[in-house]
Amino acid sequence: MIVVMGATGNVGRPLVRALAGAGELVTAVSRTAPDDLPEGVLHRAADLADPETLRPSLEGADALFLLVAGPLLGDPGRLNPRDVLDVVKAAGVGRVVLMSSQGAGTRPAAHGHAHLRAFEDAVRESGLDWTILRPGGFDSNAFAWAEPVRVHRTAAAPFADVALPFVHPSDIAEVAAVVLREDGHTGRVYELTGPAPLSPRERAQVLGDALGEAVTFVEQTREEARAQMAAFMPEPVVDGTLDILGEPTAAERRVSPDVEKVLGRPARSFAQWAADNAAAFR
Repeated sequence: MIVVMGATGNVGRPLVRALAGAGELVTAVSRTAPDDLPEGVLHRAADLADPETLRPSLEGADALFLLVAGPLLGDPGRLNPRDVLDVVKAAGVGRVVLMSSQGAGTRPAAHGHAHLRAFEDAVRESGLDWTILRPGGFDSNAFAWAEPVRVHRTAAAPFADVALPFVHPSDIAEVAAVVLREDGHTGRVYELTGPAPLSPRERAQVLGDALGEAVTFVEQTREEARAQMAAFMPEPVVDGTLDILGEPTAAERRVSPDVEKVLGRPARSFAQWAADNAAAFR
């Protein structure tokens, strides 16, 4: 049996579907139950900030997809990674796949990334079979444009012409499904990106192409973007995110081969994500 933390998220939801579709017994873990669980998937409520609430979810589990929610990254004092891994080990789980972040490798001291790096260290030292996934920015971050695109056909973002290879969440989910189910990935760290860097201005154009109507791009200042992002992200995480978006390192600009290496096919493009999700912007 495979346990999926964060089962209602942009990665957890397609991961649950992929595992269930492959015939795996799956327990989906989140604070609230998803409304579209595949038939046969069990839901359990748990809160990672209280590791003891995980115990019922882990009974009989062979593998765990471990995801640390954004609010906990903004308040790392609420969460001790080793307490979580102690509960996982005590339950007899043999394999853990941690969804970390590219920033844990490129900016390990940054707030939020530092706590993910602590989780990485705890996973490595756990004695379990482990794999770490480090995705870059998500294509699904463009959902922040849904309302302004629907209403005004405009999209606003800072750093208009800084290009990064954002990744399709379904690619992350499919990589996770492979490494949860198959041998040969123990001790690996996979960086997950899309197939090509695109700037915010270019992503707005691609989204317009998917809609068949032009989307006007509006460049924000860093301060404007920070105020908007702070409404749904912890402030220290906002600052770290803006640093990456505005002044990415060479490693953060690099297209990784790891999605194709694991899945045997190229990573999905942002154009594919826009086509898959065009209804949200109409």
